[in-house]
Amino acid sequence: MINVPPWAAASDAPTGCDVVSVRRSGLVAAFAAVLALGSAAPVAAETLTEALAAAYSDNPTLNAQRAALRATDEGVPQALAGFRPTVTGSADIGISDTDSGPVTYPGGLRLTVEQPLFTGHRTKNGVKIAETAVLAGRQALRNVESNILLSAATAFMDLVQAQAILNLRQQNVSFQTEQVRAAQDRLSVGEGTRTDVAQTEAARAAGRSQVNAAIASLNAAIAVYEQVIGHQPNTLGYATPVESRLPRTLDEAIAIADAHAPAILLARYNLDIAAFNVKVAEGALLPTAGLTGTLSHRADSSGPGTHSNSASLVLGVSVPIGTGGESSSKVRQAKETLSQRRIELDAARAATRQAVISAWGMLDAARAQIVAANARVDAERLVLSGVTEERKVGQRTTLDVLNAQQDLLDARVGQVSAQHDRVVAAYALLAAIGKLDAAELQLPVRRYDPDVHYTKVRDLWSGLRTPDGR
Repeated sequence: MINVPPWAAASDAPTGCDVVSVRRSGLVAAFAAVLALGSAAPVAAETLTEALAAAYSDNPTLNAQRAALRATDEGVPQALAGFRPTVTGSADIGISDTDSGPVTYPGGLRLTVEQPLFTGHRTKNGVKIAETAVLAGRQALRNVESNILLSAATAFMDLVQAQAILNLRQQNVSFQTEQVRAAQDRLSVGEGTRTDVAQTEAARAAGRSQVNAAIASLNAAIAVYEQVIGHQPNTLGYATPVESRLPRTLDEAIAIADAHAPAILLARYNLDIAAFNVKVAEGALLPTAGLTGTLSHRADSSGPGTHSNSASLVLGVSVPIGTGGESSSKVRQAKETLSQRRIELDAARAATRQAVISAWGMLDAARAQIVAANARVDAERLVLSGVTEERKVGQRTTLDVLNAQQDLLDARVGQVSAQHDRVVAAYALLAAIGKLDAAELQLPVRRYDPDVHYTKVRDLWSGLRTPDGR
């Protein structure tokens, strides 16, 4: 059964409810504790900070992005290989039979070393591309991390909201059940009418329908929670405040976002990569030079035991004269891509600015809605109490009481939604300015340091195993 926390029970309604059961129980200790942003919670309750930590460690989308960044790291040693010599060994053996001599087995060994000297600056710029791609990949990882943490915070608060609304719906059914009993009692002593009984029964039926809808919403929230956080929810505790980490003005928020938002930084690095690609394409029009050293040993077919050794060192220079227009086309193509990246940077700035302004407005609206919702709940509670007393003396009808109860229920649901929206909007604003990460939130986790893997593989010349032993 769903246990109704004391905060969610109307003062004039019983706290028990036997009309509904759901798949799990005890999901939320008290929504008031969650929204108190730091008040006491049950000993075993999972706080929002703990849920965020679990998502940071276990979310498969985030872990996949970390693996993608490690793969990107390998682009740097691959680019650096262009500065290094390549060594090739070859061997051959054959058989030779002639009328004038014995059967021989000609063969040989050959060792070739090639050292690039000048590649039209393509190797140098290729290394810069690979290094910048790593920086871009880190920003992509930051962006995914921010999105996952925002999804985790939203999933946590959605689940709290769904449970709270279900509790309110259940309390409404309890109240309506009491109204049905009271209407039947008044009818039995001749003080009520069958219309009063029918009205209360219709209201209770509608309330039960709302409970079923709330159960569906709760189960959907549970599924999302499990998907994002990585485990099934049990009892939820309090939410860590983040509004103190937010900038004080909208202009300050926009400035912070322009400097720290991962989407903007990613677009900047992509612009740098495009600029280096132009230089690489232009390098194909420049000459190249390299040294080739060869050592060889051959056993020839002139007779048994005859062989020869040789060594050579060759400086080669290659000058492109005509490529059929391919190289020139690639330069123009790279320049158009560079123009595209500049436009994408502007688009990223505009999108980030819009996200900051939107989140800022949502947070302001949620704060105002909480004030209005609290005032409405207080007023509707007084209305319900007054209408109930007036019905006792015949000045109000049962329908008036039911309408007043529904108005109070709607007000309390609105109060819950406003409190939920305030918490989510604060996290959304923190994400929009590029500050929603494990370090900023001080999550109790072992933080992923992308520089550890990069440092281990950057200057490797050989080895097939990854740094973690795979």
